[in-house]
Amino acid sequence: MDHLQTFQVVPNIPEQLSFLEALSRNLWWSWKQDAIELFRRIDPRLWEESERNPIVFLTRISQTRFEELARDDSFLAHQERVKERFEKRACATADWSECLSGKQGVVAYFSMEFGIHESLPLFAGGLGILAGDHLKASSNMALPLVGVGLLYRQGYFRQFLDQDGWQQEEYPEIDLYNLPIERARDHSGNEIHISVTGPDGEIHAVVWMIRIGCTPLYLLDTNLAENSSKIREITSRLYAGAPEMRLAQEVLLGIGGIRALAAIGINTEMCHMNEGHSAFSSLERIAQIMSKYNIDLKTALEIIPRATLFTTHTPVVAGYDRFPADLVKPYLRPLRKRLGATEDEILSWGQPPMEPDPNGPLSMFVLGLRMSQYCNGVSRLHGKVARRMWSHIWPKRPEDATPISHITNGVHLQSFLSSEHTILFERYLGPDWFMSLRTSHNIKRIDKMYGEGLWRAHEMNRSRLIGACRKQMIKQYRRRNAPKPVMEEVESVLDHDILTIVFARRFTTYKRANLLLNDPERFEAILNSKTHPVQFIFAGKAHPKDHEGKELIQRLIGFSQRPSVRHRVVFLENYDMHIARHLVQGADVWLNTPRRPFEACGTSGMKAAINGVLNVSILDGWWDEAYSEDRGWRIGNGEEYADPEYQDSVESQALYNILENDVIPCFYERKNGGYPGRWVKMMKESMKMAMLDFCSLRMVSEYNERFYIPAAKRLKSLLENDAREARNLAVQRERLSANWDSIRIEPPVREKDGPFRAGEAFRVNAIVHLGKLSPEEVEVQLFYGKLKAIDKLSESHTEKMTIKEEPGNGKYLYTCAITCNASGRYGFTARVTASGDDRIRFTPGLITWAP
Repeated sequence: MDHLQTFQVVPNIPEQLSFLEALSRNLWWSWKQDAIELFRRIDPRLWEESERNPIVFLTRISQTRFEELARDDSFLAHQERVKERFEKRACATADWSECLSGKQGVVAYFSMEFGIHESLPLFAGGLGILAGDHLKASSNMALPLVGVGLLYRQGYFRQFLDQDGWQQEEYPEIDLYNLPIERARDHSGNEIHISVTGPDGEIHAVVWMIRIGCTPLYLLDTNLAENSSKIREITSRLYAGAPEMRLAQEVLLGIGGIRALAAIGINTEMCHMNEGHSAFSSLERIAQIMSKYNIDLKTALEIIPRATLFTTHTPVVAGYDRFPADLVKPYLRPLRKRLGATEDEILSWGQPPMEPDPNGPLSMFVLGLRMSQYCNGVSRLHGKVARRMWSHIWPKRPEDATPISHITNGVHLQSFLSSEHTILFERYLGPDWFMSLRTSHNIKRIDKMYGEGLWRAHEMNRSRLIGACRKQMIKQYRRRNAPKPVMEEVESVLDHDILTIVFARRFTTYKRANLLLNDPERFEAILNSKTHPVQFIFAGKAHPKDHEGKELIQRLIGFSQRPSVRHRVVFLENYDMHIARHLVQGADVWLNTPRRPFEACGTSGMKAAINGVLNVSILDGWWDEAYSEDRGWRIGNGEEYADPEYQDSVESQALYNILENDVIPCFYERKNGGYPGRWVKMMKESMKMAMLDFCSLRMVSEYNERFYIPAAKRLKSLLENDAREARNLAVQRERLSANWDSIRIEPPVREKDGPFRAGEAFRVNAIVHLGKLSPEEVEVQLFYGKLKAIDKLSESHTEKMTIKEEPGNGKYLYTCAITCNASGRYGFTARVTASGDDRIRFTPGLITWAP
């Protein structure tokens, strides 16, 4: 019907309950059990029917019920308790004054997706939930950090399976009136609108804000009347398929996001890019700082990268976006004048530095990498993989010297901890346990929990999981119009008391959801053991265009429909945060079978671990550094295979063996009919591990200490005195680049021959020709270590060499001593690198080796 005028009716909530409305509009409630229970106790059935969305929920409560609650002393006391916590935590003011003086700035955290709660469907999976956990932990810590993303009107797809077990997708429209969003405004109260010039004209966007505790999340939205239908689609779906649409999304996120922050009046001191999707943000930051401080491009390029962090999550090159030059250049064209650079020059920033090509594609990873002094992977193993993948960006440098570090991901424990475990934690660790996770006394208190009490809490969680699975299966089969006999069977699927193993993650080939199906008969025998039965719960989505992933689901469904196992194996459709919470809280074992080393980190196992769930996993991602035999099991020993089929064969047998010989006997090991003591001891170790090493509080603290604070201080120093230091750095870089080719280093010579005894030392000399460069501009190093091959070191060390003689004409004799700390076969050579901070030292091309 045309020309409808709309209006909104909100509930008439009594004054005594007015806090409920304020609470519903800040997602702080989503990780506070007491706040969730405050809503739920009003009407538990309606809370679930409203899909745990308090804004929807409150509109469905009758006026009579509101009046009853306004007279309920118990409810009002509960509300007052939550309100007191809310005002203390969610209304805290972020303060960075101890780190910086003067005007306060913020960290801008950019991500393509944010997973805060299932009622805000702006995420596809782990990357988004990690981003949400980052914001939640920042709120807990009252860090001056804001999130920046896009508001998708259809979000990510909802999954359902057809009669043949083939995944189907639907994209329901999100009703903005049911979200806790408000228009972002500047200091004068004006609504924020920004625009970005694209190939089809101006892309207009409005900016929304969502409160995540005391951390704001800003979201850009192109669904405006002044935009064409094509432009309005930019923020329609997360990860739109067409390259043109993906590029438009990433330009809007990066360039538009920075413009939005500037329009709001936010001073961005540090930009943290969660993956390469927002790499265009650096272009806008450079243009803005050039205009604000009246500096040239070369000077700006010494400033912005030193205040930028790039976190990579992808362990395969094909996982990064690469856009053809002809698609990118229309977006770069409007930046030419502001940057004082040609389109081809800007394009080259997103290409390997030694391979610029005006017609070649732009890599979002390379652009993010070259515009960031700080770059990290998301686990120890992934850092190593990333250094190997991208070492070609820094030619002539050893792989392990590639400037990509790692910070292992962590999870926001409160968001995934069960209510039973929350009660235990508050009883044994105190009400604010989540703020002192890593203290030794808290870790020790886990050991003091009564084993039987912990086990009973876990059994309640498993029972709740089984109930949720039955409810979900009924819903799935009812939608398929299953006959009555089938529906009756579904109602009793799974068992409350047997070992429950969960596999829940994205369905793609390298995650190998089908590893258990390599020997179906052996798998079936495990499931149907008379004395030690086992049941499996699977969940996960395949990307809409990933047919191989969809085939994995279909094959699994086919196996689960065998009459002999249909009560022991289920697949839950539309895996989301609500289902995930049930799974990580109620499983006995969390199974992970990726093909090493393709799991960058993986965080679902961490969420399970804090609930006392034991991990069984390939040594990949986080488990490679977390595994210990007292807290879980490993599949294999960290091998990497060239033949995938052989790898699957070997590791599927290893998995069956571990289940049959270790996991299952341990679970059913009961003395005198009591609880499984050895299993519960491992549960405690698993919980301590998650608290100590894999919580988001540790992760964000590490980002803050290693990157945020140093970068903010560095930005301040670079801008002082009319950006004098930055201008000097630009001159230094230009001088180094112009004269580096004149550097020559002769083969280093040791003063005495070996062999040497451990503990002895010897001196090495090298003649270096610096040309027009001075010794202060370079660093001469001896590079040495144990030999792995005749021309390769297994581990490398560097020793700074100092000037021994100055013969003249740019010729210098450098020397240093090496101490022989351990016996073995060693090799050494010498090299010259640029002197300065990491941004200068790791400039591609500024390194020369002795022949």
